[in-house]
Amino acid sequence: MRAIVEVMLNSKVLDPQGKAVEGALSNMGLSAVKGVRIGKRIELEIAEGLSQEEAQAQVEEAADKLLANPVIETWSISWER
Repeated sequence: MRAIVEVMLNSKVLDPQGKAVEGALSNMGLSAVKGVRIGKRIELEIAEGLSQEEAQAQVEEAADKLLANPVIETWSISWER
């Protein structure tokens, strides 16, 4: 089983990398794009034998304590089998 943790900056936090990509897209003539936010995707392979609840708890702890900075970022978890 695989956990996918997606981390994004809070909407109130300036995203200079997103702004740079937005500007580059505009310079390329791609005017349909009106906003860009850059985040990260982290894939965690989970050991066999854990219940879904145990795995969920461990991945949430990892996201909250290590993978994201809760002051400026939010995270979400999805699962692949």
